[in-house]
Amino acid sequence: MLFVSPRIRRLIDMAIDEDEVGFDVASAVFFEGESVTARLVAKERLRLAGLPMVTAVFERVDPSVTWSFDFEDGQAVDVGGVIGRAEGPAISILRAERVALNFLQRMSGIATKTARYVEALGDSKTRILDTRKTLPGYRELDKYSVRCGGGANHRFNLSGGVMIKDNHIAAAGGSIAEAVRRARERAPLTVKIEVEVTNFDELDRALDAGADVIMLDNMATDEMVEAIARVREHSGERVAVEASGNITLERLPELAGIGLDYISSGALTHSIEAADISLKF
Repeated sequence: MLFVSPRIRRLIDMAIDEDEVGFDVASAVFFEGESVTARLVAKERLRLAGLPMVTAVFERVDPSVTWSFDFEDGQAVDVGGVIGRAEGPAISILRAERVALNFLQRMSGIATKTARYVEALGDSKTRILDTRKTLPGYRELDKYSVRCGGGANHRFNLSGGVMIKDNHIAAAGGSIAEAVRRARERAPLTVKIEVEVTNFDELDRALDAGADVIMLDNMATDEMVEAIARVREHSGERVAVEASGNITLERLPELAGIGLDYISSGALTHSIEAADISLKF
Protein backbone atom coordinates (compact mmCIF):
# COMPACT_ATOMS: atom_id res chain seq x y z
CA MET A 1 0.00 0.00 0.00
CA LEU A 2 1.25 3.46 -0.87
CA PHE A 3 1.93 5.75 2.09
CA VAL A 4 0.82 9.24 1.07
CA SER A 5 3.77 11.04 2.63
CA PRO A 6 4.07 14.79 3.29
CA ARG A 7 6.18 15.01 0.11
CA ILE A 8 3.37 13.44 -1.92
CA ARG A 9 0.75 15.66 -0.29
CA ARG A 10 2.76 18.70 -1.37
CA LEU A 11 2.75 17.29 -4.90
CA ILE A 12 -1.04 16.92 -4.76
CA ASP A 13 -1.44 20.49 -3.53
CA MET A 14 0.78 21.75 -6.34
CA ALA A 15 -1.29 19.87 -8.92
CA ILE A 16 -4.56 21.22 -7.50
CA ASP A 17 -3.20 24.77 -7.45
CA GLU A 18 -1.96 24.36 -11.00
CA ASP A 19 -5.43 23.32 -12.20
CA GLU A 20 -7.15 26.14 -10.26
CA VAL A 21 -9.99 23.80 -9.33
CA GLY A 22 -11.91 26.56 -7.59
CA PHE A 23 -12.49 28.34 -10.90
CA ASP A 24 -14.30 25.61 -12.83
CA VAL A 25 -17.01 27.74 -14.42
CA ALA A 26 -18.45 24.99 -16.64
CA SER A 27 -19.15 22.65 -13.73
CA ALA A 28 -20.67 25.44 -11.66
CA VAL A 29 -23.00 26.41 -14.51
CA PHE A 30 -24.28 22.93 -15.33
CA PHE A 31 -24.11 20.94 -12.07
CA GLU A 32 -24.78 23.35 -9.21
CA GLY A 33 -26.40 21.49 -6.31
CA GLU A 34 -26.40 18.06 -8.02
CA SER A 35 -25.10 14.87 -6.44
CA VAL A 36 -24.03 12.02 -8.70
CA THR A 37 -22.40 8.62 -8.87
CA ALA A 38 -19.32 8.39 -11.09
CA ARG A 39 -17.37 5.35 -12.30
CA LEU A 40 -13.69 4.88 -13.09
CA VAL A 41 -13.50 2.69 -16.19
CA ALA A 42 -10.46 0.99 -17.76
CA LYS A 43 -10.42 1.57 -21.51
CA GLU A 44 -7.57 -0.91 -22.04
CA ARG A 45 -6.17 -3.93 -20.20
CA LEU A 46 -3.88 -2.58 -17.54
CA ARG A 47 -2.11 -3.20 -14.25
CA LEU A 48 -3.48 -0.86 -11.62
CA ALA A 49 -1.46 1.56 -9.51
CA GLY A 50 -2.42 4.79 -7.76
CA LEU A 51 -5.77 4.29 -6.03
CA PRO A 52 -4.52 5.93 -2.80
CA MET A 53 -3.73 9.01 -4.89
CA VAL A 54 -7.32 9.12 -6.15
CA THR A 55 -8.74 9.17 -2.64
CA ALA A 56 -6.07 11.63 -1.43
CA VAL A 57 -6.85 14.09 -4.24
CA PHE A 58 -10.60 13.93 -3.65
CA GLU A 59 -10.17 14.30 0.12
CA ARG A 60 -8.17 17.44 -0.55
CA VAL A 61 -10.78 18.91 -2.92
CA ASP A 62 -13.93 17.80 -1.05
CA PRO A 63 -13.93 15.22 1.78
CA SER A 64 -17.65 14.60 1.28
CA VAL A 65 -16.93 12.61 -1.91
CA THR A 66 -16.77 8.91 -1.03
CA TRP A 67 -15.02 6.17 -3.02
CA SER A 68 -15.41 2.40 -3.20
CA PHE A 69 -13.07 0.28 -5.33
CA ASP A 70 -13.59 -3.11 -6.94
CA PHE A 71 -9.84 -3.63 -7.44
CA GLU A 72 -6.61 -3.08 -5.55
CA ASP A 73 -3.28 -1.70 -6.70
CA GLY A 74 -1.24 -4.40 -8.40
CA GLN A 75 -4.26 -6.19 -9.89
CA ALA A 76 -4.96 -6.57 -13.60
CA VAL A 77 -8.07 -4.87 -15.00
CA ASP A 78 -9.60 -5.85 -18.33
CA VAL A 79 -11.03 -3.47 -20.93
CA GLY A 80 -14.30 -2.06 -19.64
CA GLY A 81 -13.60 -3.02 -16.05
CA VAL A 82 -15.11 -0.68 -13.47
CA ILE A 83 -12.25 0.18 -11.15
CA GLY A 84 -14.33 2.07 -8.60
CA ARG A 85 -17.25 4.37 -7.90
CA ALA A 86 -17.50 7.82 -6.38
CA GLU A 87 -20.55 9.46 -4.82
CA GLY A 88 -20.86 13.13 -3.99
CA PRO A 89 -21.36 16.62 -5.37
CA ALA A 90 -20.96 16.65 -9.16
CA ILE A 91 -18.98 19.90 -9.06
CA SER A 92 -16.43 18.46 -6.62
CA ILE A 93 -16.01 15.26 -8.64
CA LEU A 94 -15.37 17.23 -11.82
CA ARG A 95 -12.94 19.59 -10.10
CA ALA A 96 -10.82 16.72 -8.79
CA GLU A 97 -11.21 14.45 -11.83
CA ARG A 98 -8.27 15.52 -14.00
CA VAL A 99 -5.77 15.82 -11.16
CA ALA A 100 -6.69 12.36 -9.86
CA LEU A 101 -6.61 10.82 -13.33
CA ASN A 102 -3.23 12.35 -14.12
CA PHE A 103 -1.74 10.50 -11.15
CA LEU A 104 -3.68 7.28 -11.72
CA GLN A 105 -3.01 7.06 -15.45
CA ARG A 106 0.72 7.70 -15.17
CA MET A 107 1.16 5.28 -12.28
CA SER A 108 -0.92 2.56 -13.95
CA GLY A 109 1.05 3.10 -17.15
CA ILE A 110 4.28 2.38 -15.29
CA ALA A 111 2.79 -0.66 -13.55
CA THR A 112 1.43 -1.98 -16.86
CA LYS A 113 4.78 -1.62 -18.62
CA THR A 114 6.60 -3.24 -15.71
CA ALA A 115 4.17 -6.16 -15.73
CA ARG A 116 4.93 -6.75 -19.42
CA TYR A 117 8.66 -6.85 -18.65
CA VAL A 118 8.11 -9.26 -15.78
CA GLU A 119 5.90 -11.50 -17.89
CA ALA A 120 8.53 -11.57 -20.65
CA LEU A 121 10.96 -13.22 -18.20
CA GLY A 122 8.57 -16.11 -17.61
CA ASP A 123 9.59 -18.34 -14.70
CA SER A 124 13.08 -16.86 -14.47
CA LYS A 125 14.43 -15.91 -11.04
CA THR A 126 15.86 -12.73 -12.57
CA ARG A 127 14.24 -9.61 -11.12
CA ILE A 128 13.31 -6.47 -13.06
CA LEU A 129 14.60 -3.26 -11.46
CA ASP A 130 13.87 0.41 -12.05
CA THR A 131 16.44 3.23 -11.97
CA ARG A 132 16.59 6.84 -10.78
CA LYS A 133 15.34 8.01 -14.19
CA THR A 134 12.05 9.17 -12.72
CA LEU A 135 9.92 12.27 -13.22
CA PRO A 136 11.24 14.92 -10.78
CA GLY A 137 9.05 14.99 -7.68
CA TYR A 138 7.36 11.72 -8.58
CA ARG A 139 10.03 9.23 -7.51
CA GLU A 140 8.01 7.71 -4.64
CA LEU A 141 5.05 7.27 -6.97
CA ASP A 142 7.08 5.97 -9.91
CA LYS A 143 8.92 3.39 -7.82
CA TYR A 144 5.74 2.31 -6.03
CA SER A 145 4.15 1.78 -9.45
CA VAL A 146 7.05 -0.45 -10.51
CA ARG A 147 6.38 -2.63 -7.47
CA CYS A 148 2.68 -2.78 -8.40
CA GLY A 149 3.75 -4.18 -11.74
CA GLY A 150 5.78 -6.94 -10.12
CA GLY A 151 9.17 -5.26 -10.43
CA ALA A 152 11.60 -4.27 -7.68
CA ASN A 153 13.35 -1.03 -6.81
CA HIS A 154 16.99 -0.22 -7.36
CA ARG A 155 18.39 2.45 -5.03
CA PHE A 156 15.86 5.15 -4.19
CA ASN A 157 18.41 7.97 -4.22
CA LEU A 158 22.15 8.58 -4.09
CA SER A 159 22.30 7.59 -0.42
CA GLY A 160 20.81 4.16 -1.11
CA GLY A 161 23.99 2.57 -2.40
CA VAL A 162 27.38 3.25 -3.93
CA MET A 163 27.45 3.06 -7.73
CA ILE A 164 30.96 3.31 -9.17
CA LYS A 165 30.97 4.29 -12.85
CA ASP A 166 33.56 5.44 -15.37
CA ASN A 167 33.84 8.99 -14.01
CA HIS A 168 34.49 7.73 -10.49
CA ILE A 169 37.13 5.31 -11.75
CA ALA A 170 38.80 8.08 -13.73
CA ALA A 171 38.87 10.24 -10.58
CA ALA A 172 40.65 7.35 -8.81
CA GLY A 173 43.45 7.38 -11.37
CA GLY A 174 41.79 4.79 -13.57
CA SER A 175 41.99 2.15 -10.84
CA ILE A 176 38.86 0.18 -10.00
CA ALA A 177 40.58 -1.20 -6.91
CA GLU A 178 41.34 2.30 -5.66
CA ALA A 179 37.80 3.47 -6.42
CA VAL A 180 36.30 0.59 -4.44
CA ARG A 181 38.80 1.11 -1.59
CA ARG A 182 37.86 4.79 -1.26
CA ALA A 183 34.15 4.01 -1.39
CA ARG A 184 34.49 1.21 1.18
CA GLU A 185 36.38 3.57 3.49
CA ARG A 186 33.61 6.17 3.49
CA ALA A 187 30.41 4.17 3.01
CA PRO A 188 28.35 2.86 5.96
CA LEU A 189 28.77 -0.84 6.70
CA THR A 190 25.27 -1.68 5.47
CA VAL A 191 25.67 0.01 2.06
CA LYS A 192 26.57 -2.18 -0.90
CA ILE A 193 29.12 -1.17 -3.51
CA GLU A 194 28.21 -1.74 -7.16
CA VAL A 195 30.70 -1.39 -10.00
CA GLU A 196 29.72 -0.83 -13.62
CA VAL A 197 31.85 -2.77 -16.11
CA THR A 198 31.88 -2.85 -19.89
CA ASN A 199 34.43 -5.60 -20.60
CA PHE A 200 36.06 -8.66 -19.03
CA ASP A 201 39.18 -6.80 -17.87
CA GLU A 202 37.08 -4.36 -15.87
CA LEU A 203 35.01 -7.27 -14.57
CA ASP A 204 38.05 -9.15 -13.25
CA ARG A 205 39.40 -6.02 -11.58
CA ALA A 206 36.04 -5.27 -9.96
CA LEU A 207 35.82 -8.81 -8.58
CA ASP A 208 39.36 -8.66 -7.20
CA ALA A 209 38.51 -5.30 -5.60
CA GLY A 210 35.63 -6.88 -3.67
CA ALA A 211 32.59 -5.33 -5.32
CA ASP A 212 29.23 -6.48 -3.91
CA VAL A 213 27.33 -6.06 -7.17
CA ILE A 214 28.57 -6.13 -10.76
CA MET A 215 26.63 -4.18 -13.39
CA LEU A 216 27.19 -5.46 -16.93
CA ASP A 217 26.74 -2.34 -19.04
CA ASN A 218 25.61 -2.69 -22.67
CA MET A 219 27.03 -6.18 -23.11
CA ALA A 220 25.91 -8.65 -25.76
CA THR A 221 24.13 -11.74 -24.47
CA ASP A 222 27.05 -14.10 -25.14
CA GLU A 223 29.35 -11.70 -23.27
CA MET A 224 26.95 -11.71 -20.32
CA VAL A 225 27.01 -15.52 -20.22
CA GLU A 226 30.81 -15.48 -19.99
CA ALA A 227 30.77 -12.66 -17.43
CA ILE A 228 28.32 -14.49 -15.16
CA ALA A 229 30.48 -17.64 -15.33
CA ARG A 230 33.52 -15.60 -14.25
CA VAL A 231 31.61 -14.05 -11.35
CA ARG A 232 30.39 -17.42 -10.09
CA GLU A 233 33.84 -18.99 -10.40
CA HIS A 234 35.45 -16.10 -8.54
CA SER A 235 32.84 -15.27 -5.88
CA GLY A 236 30.07 -17.87 -6.00
CA GLU A 237 26.69 -16.38 -5.13
CA ARG A 238 28.15 -13.64 -2.90
CA VAL A 239 28.29 -11.14 -5.74
CA ALA A 240 25.06 -10.20 -7.52
CA VAL A 241 25.06 -9.60 -11.25
CA GLU A 242 22.93 -6.92 -12.89
CA ALA A 243 22.49 -6.17 -16.58
CA SER A 244 21.73 -2.68 -17.80
CA GLY A 245 21.77 -0.77 -21.07
CA ASN A 246 20.02 -1.71 -24.31
CA ILE A 247 17.34 -3.58 -22.37
CA THR A 248 14.18 -3.96 -24.45
CA LEU A 249 11.01 -5.95 -23.98
CA GLU A 250 11.88 -8.05 -27.04
CA ARG A 251 15.31 -8.95 -25.64
CA LEU A 252 14.14 -10.15 -22.24
CA PRO A 253 13.26 -13.77 -23.18
CA GLU A 254 16.84 -14.44 -24.30
CA LEU A 255 18.18 -12.99 -21.02
CA ALA A 256 15.77 -14.91 -18.80
CA GLY A 257 17.78 -18.10 -18.48
CA ILE A 258 21.41 -17.00 -18.41
CA GLY A 259 21.71 -16.54 -14.63
CA LEU A 260 21.36 -12.80 -14.10
CA ASP A 261 20.19 -11.69 -10.67
CA TYR A 262 18.78 -8.40 -11.89
CA ILE A 263 17.96 -6.49 -15.05
CA SER A 264 17.52 -2.74 -14.66
CA SER A 265 15.72 -0.53 -17.15
CA GLY A 266 15.21 3.23 -17.06
CA ALA A 267 12.46 2.83 -19.65
CA LEU A 268 10.10 1.57 -16.95
CA THR A 269 9.73 5.13 -15.70
CA HIS A 270 11.21 7.55 -18.24
CA SER A 271 9.45 6.27 -21.38
CA ILE A 272 5.92 5.33 -20.41
CA GLU A 273 2.50 5.68 -21.97
CA ALA A 274 -0.26 6.68 -19.58
CA ALA A 275 -2.94 4.02 -19.10
CA ASP A 276 -6.29 4.83 -20.68
CA ILE A 277 -8.77 5.37 -17.83
CA SER A 278 -11.85 7.55 -17.83
CA LEU A 279 -14.34 8.84 -15.27
CA LYS A 280 -18.01 8.78 -16.28
CA PHE A 281 -21.20 9.86 -14.51
